[in-house]
Formats: sequence, C-alpha cells, structure tokens
Amino acid sequence: MAMRIGSGVSAGADSRVAAIEAATDARQRLDGAPVDLAMVFSSGSHLADPQATLDGVLEALDPAALIGCASAAVLSCGQDYEGRSAVTVWAASAPDADLETFHLRTSETADGSLRLVGLPDPARIGATVLLPQPGPFPVQAALDALTATAPGRPVLGGIASGLSPEGLPILFHADQVLSDGAVGVTLDGVDVLPCVSQGVAAVGPPLEVTGVENGIILTIDGRPALESLRRVIDGLTGYERATRGGGLLLGVSHASEPGHDYLVQGPLQVDHRVGSVAITTAVREGAFVQLHRRDARAAASDLREQLALRSEALGGSPAGALLFTCNGRGSRFFGSPHSDAAAIEETLGGIATAGFFAAGEIGPIAGANLVHEFTATAAVFAS
Repeated sequence: MAMRIGSGVSAGADSRVAAIEAATDARQRLDGAPVDLAMVFSSGSHLADPQATLDGVLEALDPAALIGCASAAVLSCGQDYEGRSAVTVWAASAPDADLETFHLRTSETADGSLRLVGLPDPARIGATVLLPQPGPFPVQAALDALTATAPGRPVLGGIASGLSPEGLPILFHADQVLSDGAVGVTLDGVDVLPCVSQGVAAVGPPLEVTGVENGIILTIDGRPALESLRRVIDGLTGYERATRGGGLLLGVSHASEPGHDYLVQGPLQVDHRVGSVAITTAVREGAFVQLHRRDARAAASDLREQLALRSEALGGSPAGALLFTCNGRGSRFFGSPHSDAAAIEETLGGIATAGFFAAGEIGPIAGANLVHEFTATAAVFAS
C-alpha cells in the first residue's frame, strides 16, 4: 500500500489546543488510515509546557510511534513561523514500513570514556531521522555509529534549537518529554531521497591539502595553507568581495576528486605564525578544499534545483517531506520570509511538509552522514 503523509500547523496560544489543531489537520490528509508515525515540532511560548503539546498530539492522533523536539521556529505548508509561537505536526501512514523509534544517550564506561546506548536494531535500520539535543551530545559520533551499523543508509534531521524556560532541551519520544541525548526513527521499507543544500557559493578553484598535522592544515598545493588561501582571496571579483560580509568558509570534499560534495564549515582558525588553518572537522592529507562564501541567491536556487532533481528521480509527486533548515537562514539572510519552506511547496507541488530551524543540520555527503552549518536538509518520501 502507498505511503500517505499529512501535515498541519497552528499558531494558537494554548499549547494543547494548538497541538490538537495541527494534528487534526495532518490527519485529514490520511483519509482515515491509522497513524504509524508522528513528528511534532514546537516553538515560542509552547516551550513552557511541552507536556501539554505532546498530550494534544497523542489525543488527536493516537500514533503508533512519535518523535519530535522544540525549536527556535517551525515551518509547515510553505511558510515559516519565525518569531512566533507555533506547533507543526507531521503524520504518516506507512503500512509496508518497518519503523523503530529510539532514544540515544551516553553512558560512562569504567575507564571514564563515553559510549552510546540506545542504538536501533541493526537489522531494522533504513533511512533514519535524528533529532539531537543542543549542547553536550556527540552528534557526529552518533552519526558515525549509525553509518557503521548500516552503511549507505542516509541519516537526516536537525539539532533541536529550543530550550525550556529552565534552559533544558526538549525532545519528544512516544509519550515522554526528554531533556537529554537524541531521539530518532529508522524507516525500513520506505523510499526516502535525501537532499542537502548548502547556502554558499564557491570562491576560487579546488585546492589539494598537501600537509596535515593532527587534523590541522599546514600546507595547500605545496605552500603554507594561509598563503594559498590568501592567493585566492586576492583574486576575488568585486561582487565576491561585496558579498563576503559573513566571512569566508572552507569546504572539505568528501569525494576522491574535487566536485560538489563539500562539507562547508567556518569560521577558519588561523595560526599566522606558521601559516596553518583549521576548521571544526579534522582534515586528511590529499583532501580537496575550496573557499566558499554565504550567498542568498545561490542558497535559494540550489535548494530548488536539488528538490527538482529528487522529484524527477521519483517520477511523480512525493508523499511528503521533512525540512531542517539552519537557524541562520530565514528572513534575515534571504531578505524575506518563507524562502526554504516555499521552495518545497512550489517545487514539489504542495506536498505535506513540516520541519524546523535547527542548530545544526544533518544529512549525507558522498555517503558520509554529517553535521552541517548554514544548510537546508530535506527528506523526500516516495508515495
């Protein structure tokens, strides 16, 4: 049977009522089919009473499985809700899918190191949606563990960006409100196309890393790393200079040859004494790097192009999508609201969509599941 997905959103003031309204709208698109999986994202004043939000969704949907989180802002149905209190609910009927939700957390071992507990059953891992807490949780280690367990399976999601009035993370799992770790769901038997769109434009040519020490880049193309990058910067066009106000970022290719599969991170950490540069991720010798700049026009067009490719690959209208966009994108970056949400609405034909503004976006690059910055990642579900 075909997968059916519905979504709804409410900007009502009462947390339980808003959740019921959003969930009811989502359920209407399922044509009476049972809800196998629900996701809920909340923002604003609803962060003060997450249990009421969760209770409203459970009352309206009675889902077999549920995950979600609090955020700085939610998005749904072609619109984002920046600076507003809102609840969005995504509901799916997936009779042919094998679904398993999980709660990842860390546990200290006898030697004082940390290990992950709560990983899903390896035999059931398909495409995965992961929603980690903000703050001290080893997100990349969790992604590496999921990838090692099920190579080639995409992990998508976002780091929760909302906190309770007490400063605690808010995660939803089944009928519980949690404040630690990461919640997720793995979906086997469901076709999910991942989409990763980085809000940047490349600056200059790809360069090869020729010297590394402890993950720090010492030389690029045989010269001190900083000297090589300065040569690129000195050659910027007038437009590139005018639009690099957000600083330059460094992209590291995760492919064997230079191309479009760059993990873009910033800011650069520079040691002027030795001419080395470093980013958050350790870089290996032989990797290709390329400077990038934040660019609203490139970000908007790239997301639409990436979504159009997924729609073409499916050969028909998708059942629905999830969207996780950086909390640095939005109206301040694009100059107007709704850019990323509208891209899905217009490119994929008004399908059921929900998501939120994240504190870090999760998606695959060249087969590696990674945490991104200033990116929009989407999970597009086949009918």
